Amino acid sequence: MTQLESPTSDIDPRDHDPAEFLTRIASLGEPESTARRWLAATVGRGILDPVAWNRSFQIPKRLTLRAVDPLPRLKLEHVSTSRVDGFEKLLLRTVDGLSIETVLIPLKKPGAVSVCVSSQVGCAMGCVYCATARMTSRRNLAVWEIVDQFHHARERAVSQGRRVTGVVFMGMGEPFLNYDRVLAAAELLSCPYGGSIGGRGMTISTVGLVPEIDRFTAEKRRFRLSISLGAATDEKRATLVPVAARSPIREVVAAAARHARARNDRVMLSYVCIHGLNVGEDDARALGELLAGVRVRFDLIDVVDPSGRYKPPEPEELKRFRDLLSIHLGQPVVRRYSGGADIQAACGTLAGGA
Repeated sequence: MTQLESPTSDIDPRDHDPAEFLTRIASLGEPESTARRWLAATVGRGILDPVAWNRSFQIPKRLTLRAVDPLPRLKLEHVSTSRVDGFEKLLLRTVDGLSIETVLIPLKKPGAVSVCVSSQVGCAMGCVYCATARMTSRRNLAVWEIVDQFHHARERAVSQGRRVTGVVFMGMGEPFLNYDRVLAAAELLSCPYGGSIGGRGMTISTVGLVPEIDRFTAEKRRFRLSISLGAATDEKRATLVPVAARSPIREVVAAAARHARARNDRVMLSYVCIHGLNVGEDDARALGELLAGVRVRFDLIDVVDPSGRYKPPEPEELKRFRDLLSIHLGQPVVRRYSGGADIQAACGTLAGGA
């Protein structure tokens, strides 16, 4: 995938890791407090008007003149609202005319929502049940494009009297294929003078890229990690997640184990359940053997395939699989709800309005 060059000619606070931005502004002779105020204006408040930066946040004109006026935004083209569960999907257009989608997820706590953001246009991982993988346009998103999804979603939530309390990087794309920009966006959205989302309220998902999992662990990032397995054997996984399956499943699990040990916590593993394919007794037994000794939280997700080729398990089929997992795995098993299916906002259905 290629990376869109930021249309900001010199400075855009939304396009840098916070620590990097503070260093950048310090190199221009300004104190750290100036950088923090600028981040508070642009990332924390979503204010992109240089006049307001000068008047309300005391950002020197000699700095603000270095930024493009106005800073670029994604264009909100359409909002779809589920009649079933209240999920909302935002169709956004990039400055180079590509489509990405962002989802507002209602939470159990009244008035609270989480935002599911995209990290790429399209996806190169090739998961056979995923609509995003079938998109023809593909590129990494810039940091500011990820942050602006959050701003659009937050504006929508605030207009409804709701507030954003979490962010999940589970939208279009494989976040770890855009590692540096995704982590920069996560740091911006979590820092107290940025988006102010707690680190534990932010989850980054991957289909199992081992070097990036190890890097994430080594960097001691405070965000949650979710690793999607797909299947318990290399043979079966290769038919479902062909690109990710280039890394043997035991290597993926070993990386997950290293992460769990480093965090002294359970690592979240997600498992897309497909009727007649990966929810049998042999699958439960293989998962138990594969994950023996690894502290996990195992999330079951029904497949939602717009093509209709792959079906979710029948209720009894899923219940039996879950019961078998309790026996063979012996660790917490949670059924994770993937909402918004009627508006194609569920996991695996985002395709830029295509």
